[in-house]
Amino acid sequence: MRSRFAAPSARLALAATAAVALTATATATATATATADSRSTTVRACATKDLSFKISLKTQAGGYFLVTAKAKSGVTCYLEGVFPSASFGSSADTEVAPAEHAVSDRVTLSGSTAAYAGINPKTTNDDHGREFDFLHLSVAGDETNAVTLALPETTTVDRPEATNWHADPADAVPFSN
Repeated sequence: MRSRFAAPSARLALAATAAVALTATATATATATATADSRSTTVRACATKDLSFKISLKTQAGGYFLVTAKAKSGVTCYLEGVFPSASFGSSADTEVAPAEHAVSDRVTLSGSTAAYAGINPKTTNDDHGREFDFLHLSVAGDETNAVTLALPETTTVDRPEATNWHADPADAVPFSN
């Protein structure tokens, strides 16, 4: 009879030991996962203040401005593949429109990595337009923090368009229709 009572006790002890072992394993796994998650870096979207900008004049495709954006020192962020928010003046007719009809790949900026957007200041084939010396530029959605950049030369503006941000400057050429 003694062996009959010993068997359930042994089973109970074995079950209790297994439960403790499973709990310890689950706790160790959860701790390891939490530690790994706390060390991972999540790249955030760029704000205008995170970037430095440079504008250069290009002659390809009838002439356009190539905007180069780089993350400031110590910043890692990304630009969505949409066109920048830009205008040559405060009037609505000087705001750039999209030159592309789809979203491009996201561009992650850090160190010397750059993103490029091309701005065609004049998409019309006539002598109309207004002259400007400056471009107001920001990351889309961050218009209240726009920066004003001097253009390489005075330019005539009429129905301006901009490409999306791209990792390759060759992809940022705003070809006319």
